[in-house]
Amino acid sequence: MSLVGYRTIEGIAGPLVFVRKTHPVAYGELVKIETANGEVKRGQVLDTSREIVVVQVFEGTSGLDRRSTVTFLGETLKIPVSDEVLGRIFSGSGDPIDGGPPIMRKERWDITGSAINPYARDSPREFIQTGISTIDGTNTLVRGQKLPIFSGSGLPHNDIALQIARQAKVRKEGEEFGVVFAAMGITNEEAKYFIKDFERTGALARSVVFLNLADDPAIERLITPRIALTTAEYLAFEKNMHMLVILTDMTNYAESLREIGAAREEVPGRRGYPGYMYTDLATIYERAGRIKGRTGSITQIPILTMPGDDKTHPIPDLTGYITEGQIFVSRELHRKGIYPPIDILPSLSRLMNQGIGAGSTREDHRALSNQLYALYAEGRDLRGLVAIVGEEALSDRDRKVLEFADAFEQQFVAQGKYEDRPIEKTLEIGWELLSMVPASYLTRVDKKYIEKYYKGKKE
Repeated sequence: MSLVGYRTIEGIAGPLVFVRKTHPVAYGELVKIETANGEVKRGQVLDTSREIVVVQVFEGTSGLDRRSTVTFLGETLKIPVSDEVLGRIFSGSGDPIDGGPPIMRKERWDITGSAINPYARDSPREFIQTGISTIDGTNTLVRGQKLPIFSGSGLPHNDIALQIARQAKVRKEGEEFGVVFAAMGITNEEAKYFIKDFERTGALARSVVFLNLADDPAIERLITPRIALTTAEYLAFEKNMHMLVILTDMTNYAESLREIGAAREEVPGRRGYPGYMYTDLATIYERAGRIKGRTGSITQIPILTMPGDDKTHPIPDLTGYITEGQIFVSRELHRKGIYPPIDILPSLSRLMNQGIGAGSTREDHRALSNQLYALYAEGRDLRGLVAIVGEEALSDRDRKVLEFADAFEQQFVAQGKYEDRPIEKTLEIGWELLSMVPASYLTRVDKKYIEKYYKGKKE
């Protein structure tokens, strides 16, 4: 069937073109738009009604007018898939930007992906070591999980993302592990920083990087995470690799959703975001998981900056409903000069128990984590009390717990940007900290673990 171009543009609003309908078209169908001077732009059908088709243009609508020719291509957006993508850097729309050749493969996958049959889903399990103590020790990441990082403007979430991309690994020998790193709405300076870090540290060899810049069309940000996840699905379920997908920053993605919704004159939901944002985010987050009978897996770490550090904002709020926990980056710890400034108290990995214990990390891991959390929470509360009544009013126990909280932040939370701690080292630091207080304080640890690992006086 030959393709026919039409000059039926009725209007243009932001990145959207409104085209008079001439024949049946499908949602998500690709569109080619040629300007009067021969420039070609790409687009995709965003909505279709009885009379009008709404097309989102990837390269922006500058230069388009009623003389432009619109051609519906009869297919959805697909990308070539291959293991040749490892070690490569692409734009947010999947074009190579590292000077290498394009991926020339006949096999092409739809970027919207295929929903995993719930019956075929396997439960997330097995430990992924990030080398960061506050994640591995107290908020463990497991294969197939989606565990977001909630941060704020100006906090070092990008450094944390890069550190995880460098250091993440599975501990079983003979299993292939890879990283798909997708950045959305970043500056040119940040893009250069990411590229330099991946190349300098050698992490690029096992990674695929997608970079959508702030001056790229906003509409491209809507397809960048989907291209990244499609690439990860191929490597996981066709090449039997364990893939970690890092998406930063999902706030920029949600802002693009709001911009497109405003251009379509949709009725806004909470704080102007589309009412369907929950469903849209779920189509991204729910692509993490494991499939029964398949070796590979997809684990997700979406990173988002909370506007105004407000965890009740629609973006973190809806993300929290879909994902299995959250990691909080603390502005208070960052002001103290602690890196990574991850606050374990509001953080949570709901699937932690699936990846720890004997045969995976160590048999004392859960009890140690609980005790560290309890003593640190008590110490944080005592800081507020000291501000009111002074340290002189504290009991001996209170002073020891207060000392523990300070040491916990300096020794367990704080570590170097290039310090890759094995889980054994993290657990060892935990027991050294617990040994600062009398054994009688350790009410959440079994006596057999105290006998084996406690280094203080067993009073």
